Amino acid sequence: MITIDSVPTRRLASGAVMPAIGVGTFGSDHYRAEQVAAAVGGAIRAGYRLIDCASVYGNEAEVGAVLQEAIAGGVPRDELFVMSKVWNDAHEPDAAIASVRRSLSDLRLDVLDAVFVHWPFPNHHAPFADAADRDPDARPYIHEEYMALWHALEGLVDEGVVRHLGTSNVTIPKLTAILADARIAPALNEMELHPCFQQPELFRFCLDQGIQPVGYSPLGSPSRPERDRIVSDVSDMEHPVVVSIARAHGVHPALICLKWAVQRGQIPIPFSVKEPQFVANLRAVTEDPLTPAELEQLRSAEQNNRLIKGQVFLWPGADSWLDLWDVDGTIPGWDGYAADRAAGHAAGRAAVDVTA
Repeated sequence: MITIDSVPTRRLASGAVMPAIGVGTFGSDHYRAEQVAAAVGGAIRAGYRLIDCASVYGNEAEVGAVLQEAIAGGVPRDELFVMSKVWNDAHEPDAAIASVRRSLSDLRLDVLDAVFVHWPFPNHHAPFADAADRDPDARPYIHEEYMALWHALEGLVDEGVVRHLGTSNVTIPKLTAILADARIAPALNEMELHPCFQQPELFRFCLDQGIQPVGYSPLGSPSRPERDRIVSDVSDMEHPVVVSIARAHGVHPALICLKWAVQRGQIPIPFSVKEPQFVANLRAVTEDPLTPAELEQLRSAEQNNRLIKGQVFLWPGADSWLDLWDVDGTIPGWDGYAADRAAGHAAGRAAVDVTA
């Protein structure tokens, strides 16, 4: 039987303790809000206490009813760690504050344990967007605008309705800039993490800065939207190392992904509406741990295989989804990376010299 005391925890820089595994609620592409909420209720009964929500998922009101029922039924509020996110259409400071207050109301809570900025761009899309869809008002990362949003959220921490702030889908260059100008540093960073996409540099940077990594798509996101699929994507649960270790433990490869995540130090937030799956996910991180040799083997599964590429957030002038991720160590502007622009200018000058 799974007990609350048997679930691993992580201590944040604030001293607060949170569960080392949670339940995700991003199922809006496949499941009705009522189905997701029912799964959250089942997960709480199974022993989960970390619930990862977001305004854009469209189910916080339904999840809130389940949270209220769980608390009324005897689950202490201070055992729960409930997180939400400000969506890209609410980056203006007043809109961000209104978004958080709406999440508090929908989730029927007086305080949120963490609030994340969902993406570092105020670029958004309609539900079920195609990979080619674009927000006509999309823009690159603009640090001053992001920090205006961040400072608004800091005010909600001061007010006592938010306990921790978190970044999401950021990079080392962006996080470095945020840390330099934040009055309240991010306590958490939500990022894509699974055996075939380990982000070792960003992961290490977060730990060095006292920021707890939270890993989304911990199973390699087999149910991700079509817009995020390309032919070269790799399946974590079919990777030979993952499969071999799963056979050795007599479990599904998905459970190896979760054991690896928790033992490595990130907090995975798998999503499932099926009770046998979410119970097995929780049990996996409370028993039969991976050996040091197996953890070392899993380092070789790294394929730099980003699955959630974010194409729908590109702005006019951006070249590809790579412009969202600061791949050369700099933050691109309206016309892409400075190095690319310089190379283009140099090539243009060379062409003029040749023809002169």
